[in-house]
Amino acid sequence: MSGHSKWATTKHKKAIVDAKRGKLFTKFGKLITIAARDGKSGDPTTNPSLRMAILNAKSASMPKENIDRAILRGTGGAEGAQIEEVIYEAYAPGGIAIFIECLTDNKNRTLSDIKAILNKGGGTLATTGSVAYLFERIGQIIIDENKNETKGEDLELAIIDSGASDFDKEESIYVVTCQFTDLHQVAKTLEDAGVVVESTEVIRLAKNLIELPPEKQEAITSLVDKIEESDDVSNVFTNLDINE
Repeated sequence: MSGHSKWATTKHKKAIVDAKRGKLFTKFGKLITIAARDGKSGDPTTNPSLRMAILNAKSASMPKENIDRAILRGTGGAEGAQIEEVIYEAYAPGGIAIFIECLTDNKNRTLSDIKAILNKGGGTLATTGSVAYLFERIGQIIIDENKNETKGEDLELAIIDSGASDFDKEESIYVVTCQFTDLHQVAKTLEDAGVVVESTEVIRLAKNLIELPPEKQEAITSLVDKIEESDDVSNVFTNLDINE
């Protein structure tokens, strides 16, 4: 999973920069609202999805008042447009698959934005289901060793004991994976063991990675970056093999 690990590590570093621009606050606010709405509860102790969303928001230093406002929107205590989860599937040059997850209050606007970005970057929108089968849903947990008192072999032992399926490390970042249905429990076990978790989410992991020449890889990563910059986009997954 080294290609995926590099991608996850790069996204984690990029997320720190994004948080300073406020984009992550918008994303996490939407995720918190949806978790509170779908879980029919604003209490994170009884709503695991909400708890996960709040954890991720706090890791990006999202202010408490923003979190509380997002919970109120989800439980009907504050006005706001209805947010929907929308998925788009696409192909980039070279046959690279792209799976795009969005959170939007205007599907027409979002679709128009995604189409425009794909067209400019040489990509094409695909039919529903034509890309999804190339990816597997798994749980992913990010841990920054530098923010943990437990380090090295002790930290890795805690990860193994948590029930995780696998883990990889790039620099100080551990990318931990598990069955997506076990995500909440694995994260809680790690936290109970004193491990500081940076983020937890359900992702789409490519079943097979495709390697391309550096110049073509650069064009595709640029396209993915443009898609991620769209305000309504929450996650982008690809089967491109990321090389140094």
